[in-house]
Amino acid sequence: QVQLVESGGGLVQAGESLTLSCAVFGDTGTLNGLAWYRQPPGTEREIERELVAAISDEEATKYADFVKGRFTISRDGAKNTVTLLMDNLKPEDTAVYYCSTGHYKNGDYYPAAGYWGQGTQVTVSS
Repeated sequence: QVQLVESGGGLVQAGESLTLSCAVFGDTGTLNGLAWYRQPPGTEREIERELVAAISDEEATKYADFVKGRFTISRDGAKNTVTLLMDNLKPEDTAVYYCSTGHYKNGDYYPAAGYWGQGTQVTVSS
């Protein structure tokens, strides 16, 4: 059984930085990707989550246009963790952020069904 545990959310002011971490426990088998998604305020369904950034086991990365140049995703294979460094945060970045594991292939990321962390709240005040 795979478990993903996020940490690092909080309340910050616009322009500040925050780092999210996710520890992955269990055997992920052939899943070669890790990613961060976010659930915007006012939405509840899993399908409404937005991909923020993804990284493959070979450290290829993919970013959503709305975070390019501000967020950086990285992973530590030995520790089985994935980190999201968020710089220059904006109020519109306010959301619950979720860690995901899945397949990273040909520049795209496909989350594995049901493999989500519990989420961590990020709130950015103006």
